[in-house]
Amino acid sequence: MEEDASLLPEETLSDGAPLVEDEPDELEEPEFVGESPSMEAAGRAGPGSSSPGKGQGAGRRRRRPAAPDRVRAAQWRQDLSRLDKLQEEKVLFIQRTRGELRASRQRMDLVAKQQESVAAEVAAEREANNMAAVGRLEAASRRLRLELEKERDLQSRVTAVLQESERAMWHMEIREGQLEGVRKSAQEEAVAAERFLQKRAAEQLRKEAEAAGKVERNRLLRVRKSTHLQKELGLRHQKLMEDAQRSRRQAVRFLKASLGRVREREWKAELESRQHMQRRMDAVLALKNSITANRETLRKFQAWGQARAELAEQRAQAEKEAVLAQGGDAFRHLCHQRRQQELEAQNHAFEEQQKLRKHEIVSRILKEEAEEESRKKQRPVPPRAVGRPSLRDKTWGYVADLCEGSSAVEPPCYLQDNSLTAPRPSPLVQAISSESVQGDQGSSGWEAETLAMPEIPGLWTEGYEPYQVPKEDADWKPVGGTKMDKDIPERTAQRLRSGVTHRQVASGREFKGHPFNSKPKLIHFKDFDVGKVYKKKVTLINATYTVTRCKLLGVEEPLRTSSTSTSPAPLRVAFLVRAVLLFLFLVSAVSFDPPGPMSAGMSCEVLVTFKPMVSGKGGILNLSLDKEVIDFGSHGVGETASRTITLTNAGGLGTRFKFLLASESCEVDGSQSAMKISSLFTYDDKTFYDKIISSFSEQQMEGNESSPTDVASQKESGKLDNVEPEEGRPAESVGVAMTTAVAMTTAMTLPPNEEHTEFSLGEITEGEIGPFSSIKVPITFTPMVPGMVHTRFKVTFRNQQCPTLYFNVVGVAVDVPVWVPKASVDLKICMYDRLYQDSVLVHTRSKAALRLKFEVCKELRGHVELLPETGYIQALSSYSVQLKFLPRQSLPEDAGKYFDKETRVLEAPMTIRVADQIKPVEFTLHAIVTTSDLELSPSGVDFGYCSIYEAVRTQVSLCNHSLLPQEFGFIGLPKFVDIQPNDGFGTILPLEALQLDVIFQPTKAKEYNFELVCKSEINRCFKLTCRAVGVHPPLELSHYQIRFAATSLYDTSVATLYVVNSHLSTNSLTHAVPRVGSGDASPVGPTSFEFLLPPDLPITISPSVGTVLPGKRCLVQVAFRPELPSKLIHQEAFQALTKEAEVKSSGKDTATQRKDPRRQSLSTLRLQNQASTSQPPDLQKQDLKSSSQEHQAARATLTRSFQGKFDKFVVPCVIASGDTKDRKGTEPLSFSPHNTLYLELWCPAVAPSIVVTSDRGRTVSNFGDVAVGHRSIKKVSIQNISAEDLDVKYSVLNPNGPFVLMNPISKLPSGETHVLELSFSPNESILAQETLDIITRRGSLSLTLTGTGVASMTTCSIEGDVLNMGYVIARESVSSGFKLQNNSALPIKFSMQLDSLSPRSEKQHPLPRFLASRTQRTEVVGTQNHSGQSVFSVVPIEGIMDPGREQDFTVTFSPDHESRYFSDRLQIVLEKKISHQIFLKGAAREHMMFVEGGDPLDVPVESLTVIPTSDPERREEAEELKPILVTLDYVQLDADTPAPPATRELRVGCIRTTQLSPKKTVEFSLDSIASLQHKGFTIEPSKGYVERGQTKTISISWVPPIDFDPDHPLMVSAVLQLRGDVKETYKVVFVAQVVTGT
Repeated sequence: MEEDASLLPEETLSDGAPLVEDEPDELEEPEFVGESPSMEAAGRAGPGSSSPGKGQGAGRRRRRPAAPDRVRAAQWRQDLSRLDKLQEEKVLFIQRTRGELRASRQRMDLVAKQQESVAAEVAAEREANNMAAVGRLEAASRRLRLELEKERDLQSRVTAVLQESERAMWHMEIREGQLEGVRKSAQEEAVAAERFLQKRAAEQLRKEAEAAGKVERNRLLRVRKSTHLQKELGLRHQKLMEDAQRSRRQAVRFLKASLGRVREREWKAELESRQHMQRRMDAVLALKNSITANRETLRKFQAWGQARAELAEQRAQAEKEAVLAQGGDAFRHLCHQRRQQELEAQNHAFEEQQKLRKHEIVSRILKEEAEEESRKKQRPVPPRAVGRPSLRDKTWGYVADLCEGSSAVEPPCYLQDNSLTAPRPSPLVQAISSESVQGDQGSSGWEAETLAMPEIPGLWTEGYEPYQVPKEDADWKPVGGTKMDKDIPERTAQRLRSGVTHRQVASGREFKGHPFNSKPKLIHFKDFDVGKVYKKKVTLINATYTVTRCKLLGVEEPLRTSSTSTSPAPLRVAFLVRAVLLFLFLVSAVSFDPPGPMSAGMSCEVLVTFKPMVSGKGGILNLSLDKEVIDFGSHGVGETASRTITLTNAGGLGTRFKFLLASESCEVDGSQSAMKISSLFTYDDKTFYDKIISSFSEQQMEGNESSPTDVASQKESGKLDNVEPEEGRPAESVGVAMTTAVAMTTAMTLPPNEEHTEFSLGEITEGEIGPFSSIKVPITFTPMVPGMVHTRFKVTFRNQQCPTLYFNVVGVAVDVPVWVPKASVDLKICMYDRLYQDSVLVHTRSKAALRLKFEVCKELRGHVELLPETGYIQALSSYSVQLKFLPRQSLPEDAGKYFDKETRVLEAPMTIRVADQIKPVEFTLHAIVTTSDLELSPSGVDFGYCSIYEAVRTQVSLCNHSLLPQEFGFIGLPKFVDIQPNDGFGTILPLEALQLDVIFQPTKAKEYNFELVCKSEINRCFKLTCRAVGVHPPLELSHYQIRFAATSLYDTSVATLYVVNSHLSTNSLTHAVPRVGSGDASPVGPTSFEFLLPPDLPITISPSVGTVLPGKRCLVQVAFRPELPSKLIHQEAFQALTKEAEVKSSGKDTATQRKDPRRQSLSTLRLQNQASTSQPPDLQKQDLKSSSQEHQAARATLTRSFQGKFDKFVVPCVIASGDTKDRKGTEPLSFSPHNTLYLELWCPAVAPSIVVTSDRGRTVSNFGDVAVGHRSIKKVSIQNISAEDLDVKYSVLNPNGPFVLMNPISKLPSGETHVLELSFSPNESILAQETLDIITRRGSLSLTLTGTGVASMTTCSIEGDVLNMGYVIARESVSSGFKLQNNSALPIKFSMQLDSLSPRSEKQHPLPRFLASRTQRTEVVGTQNHSGQSVFSVVPIEGIMDPGREQDFTVTFSPDHESRYFSDRLQIVLEKKISHQIFLKGAAREHMMFVEGGDPLDVPVESLTVIPTSDPERREEAEELKPILVTLDYVQLDADTPAPPATRELRVGCIRTTQLSPKKTVEFSLDSIASLQHKGFTIEPSKGYVERGQTKTISISWVPPIDFDPDHPLMVSAVLQLRGDVKETYKVVFVAQVVTGT
């Protein structure tokens, strides 16, 4: 080895050594460092210190070493640690070096073996004379030799390094032995230090334990202090809480009272605002109706006027032509005729004015008479002079002269109001001006005229208000009419009673009142048309006790056109006729046939005919005060009294008013008001504003008479939004103008008067008064100084037509020495048997002391007490007396007239008698006395049998018969009873009945009898008797209440519970045993249960029946699946079908109408008949199934519109002893009705967040029948109908199943729709069904996927999947057929594919096949035609096979040149899947004979070059011998046993052809048969012939001869000649060998 290493070059040593040589160099420096301290230590230690003993250690422990010794010891310890570290590193280095040395030796052994094998191969190749191999092996030998030399060199270097390391290791061990004493001393010091540290740690632990004990004692002391302080704080907090609760109860009581008052005020304000809004709406509706009526009337009059104008023009033209025909002057005739018409119009107008004046004068006379009578009542009337005519006689005389035309009248006009511009004359007046009652268009209306000369004194005095007759009768005036209207019927009745009727007495009773009653009393004509005739009947009933007569005196002149009367009678009956809407009217006739004497109670009829002839417009002002003198009477100084005065406007115009003292002067600024109004409105707006005000006033007047039916009909006839305003004005301005008008009536106010008097006006001193309305003004009297006080007030108006009204206020101030500021002591509401106190303060203005005596009426002396009964009040001071009121139960009987039993109001007078004062001081005690009873109904409650696991609830009514709210509470309740709400405490309002829930839950099985005590706040007790029987069932439920989460429709929520049997022993002394009340205990053993579900519940309980063994439990699952009722779905589906049928029928009828318009009416009737019927007959008979499309569509529609529902169900669970398996047949177990458990289920159902929008909302996707291996895809659209985005998850489908979700999403926004693609690809013939749950946070949607996998079972008639077409003459064709049968239940689509015609991928184009071995050739496409046409063809290419049918296929083989390797593959594709593969083979020859068999000598790939057959060179090559190789292997299994001969075959054939040939057969012959037989071959037959289309087999067998050498195969040849249309010669080479069998 050393010699080999010396032979290696130096470069090899330099390459391999450095890594190992560097390592010893790195180890030397630590060795040197380790030696220096050891040498110093040895020098210091001396000869005797090489092995230190125990004495030195003891000396060191006895005395502390010096500083230099400690430094040396530290250095020794460092040297020891460094030495140990170096030693560890050196040991590792030595181990690694030894490993490398072993690896090097192994490599050397391996290289030596390789050298030996290479040398043997070189020798063998040299013998074989293979120089190339010899050179290659020699090069490998040299390479191995170089490797061996390198390894030897490396081994020597590694060995040297290893020896050096071992020497260094020895030096370290020697040095370690030298420092062994230092190591032992260091160890002893370490042990001593550890002992010292332990001792020190023990001392520290002792000190810490003492400190911890002290801290614990301090902590306990602090805990005791904090506990004591906490108790004090708890007591203080409890006291504060009690005070706070007490304060809170008081605050709640006052708050409730305050809130009640606030709510009452709010309710009143709301009611007033509603009434105000209703009045405004009614006013606007009335305005709309009046506008509509006026428009209709206007259109009629316009048409009428236009027709009359045309007729007049025609008449004028005819008269003109007639005058011209007579030779007269037509112009003069027309002028004369026009003047005559104007004169007639003036006369007619004058007559109308006279009638109006007469009516006005009569009304004024009646008013003055009424005022005079009222003045007579207030002060005595002076005696009237004898013979002097009365005012009434003078007035009637003036009226008679005026009607006869004796006095000339100049009708002056009132001054117009400057604030509002008069409206223009309407087109109606202009249209009928030729025949109108108005004579002068420029003059004002009849309402602006008055008498010219004051002939009757008193009527036209300064300051007298001219009376203006309203359009309607006096009964229309607001607030019940004026005082005059009330006095007239009374005066008339007095006159009739005094002058006509006599005293009637019947059966001891005297008749008083009107003799006749009129039904109706009022005839009201409204909303009439001009020119039409209206008739009304009035029934007069004799109301007296005797026979009475009546007659008609006639109708007043302004209302009468003609009247008829009979003989005079002593009785006059009056009734009123009213017309509205600003029309002048005439009562044309009153038809009355007197019936003669009428018995008591008999009746007769009067016919009133009303025909309005002319319409008018405008209004008047009729302002009056209900009082002229307000007398406050006597009031003490310091008191305050209030009265009201009413200002009434009976006219049709409104104005502004102001109440002032008569001494004040105030001018209404008309210009400023006009400027304000003009700034807000234009001219048209003002007229519109006037119309709104007038209609609003009319609506107020009609409000008391119009019924709710009329208001409702008005609202239905025209809504507020459909009000048609005037032309050119938008509809929105109606409401704006209405609001503005109401606001303006209160906007203009004048500054208040600063003068202070004893009489003062209230808040309303000025404002606007509308037409037909009234305003009440309060007047307050506050006397300051004793004596009589008189003040005069006036009312001024902005309209100058209205005179100033005056009234006087009179009061007397009385100075009383003793008075009570509170004339009424109101104790509010009091309870019986409760004490109520109040103090009554008495004042005196006397300068001397007075004796007072306080008295209570004798009826109330047992209930009311004034203390003290007698007292003295000092001068100019006050005195307080104590009032005590203790109402007893006998108060209603004792109080008598002072107590109202219905209202429970007590009004008792109290008297204070003052010495030397005749009139006592009185004050009144007011109180409402009520009971304090609370009533519990029913008075007793029987809970029946109650389980200890359940709570039974019953309702008890608590009624408060008091008028005061009372606090109540049930106290001392047992633990097993609870009262709700508020734990049985609360406040019950007056006369309120509260429903309380008494909840009873027994704690053990026994009989319960107890009482519940309800105590009121005044410590009254009311008892409720209760009884029950406690039941302990042998089974129990783990949960008695299940609250399901909000579950979407058709989703399922599942909850679990256990039925537990804990009954193990009947020993009642150790534990409670199951029993009913006080009965016997239930037996121990298996116990059965059954949940009794009511029908049609969306609840499923599994198992619903079971048996639980003692000590065991049974799991029960409760599922909640909300669904829509099937009846509701059927109803929705029928409605949809009905609508669809109607649409279809209407479409058919529309098409029919287009073809034949005559049938339109018939089709309309038919549609109406169809619409009238609820459902068509065919739909009524149809029974919708749950799987039908209509049913699914209806369910989807109802699901989308579902609003949610909450149901609460209680499911009973009955219990019986025994096992369900032990019962005989269907015999039920004996379930006890008392041992029943109840399971409460809360089931909220909500609308699904995700719904299916495709396929009419169906959630079942049926893929139908799908062939195995194929795929069907369905699309399902889902939509998020919730208001939030949802995160979507999906349930896991069977990974090995046929269903796949192809496009899942993770989030679905609100309102968005996503289309899910689901595929079904069955792998076997199965009926598959799975459920895909689309899970969201708000619920899940279940999609049911179903499909049937049908296997494509087909049978092919070709066995082995190979179709060999045989040999064919080139350029001829041959066909072969096969059949394919469909054995499945589905029609199958098929297609035929040839590999030669199919596109190939890159993998199908590898290297040429002749470059690969025969076993590696996997191509199925062989030689093809040179022409490019396919060699093989098949028909049909594609089609459909019906179930159970066969399909015939024809394959045609058409080669165009000679080849033996025509091949292709036919793939039968069924439903896009390859089901069969058929390999097609064929061969072609140019001639009719062929030989096949033997071993292949060429590749199945032809050259791409086409050699034509006509080439002579190619012919010569064809005549050469064609080789055929036949290999025979003789298998020798055993040397002693002969083996069967080796056999092969050659087939000679003759091709059937359509070509003409002189020979019909092919002859063959094989020569050298004898030679072959000598070699052991046997050939039969050696010659023969073959018919067309036939083949003949030549059998060849070989048995080795005796002289056969097994090591050398036998090779012989023979010539085979074929003679047909040509002669072909083949050289058959036989190769035979012996093969040893294994």
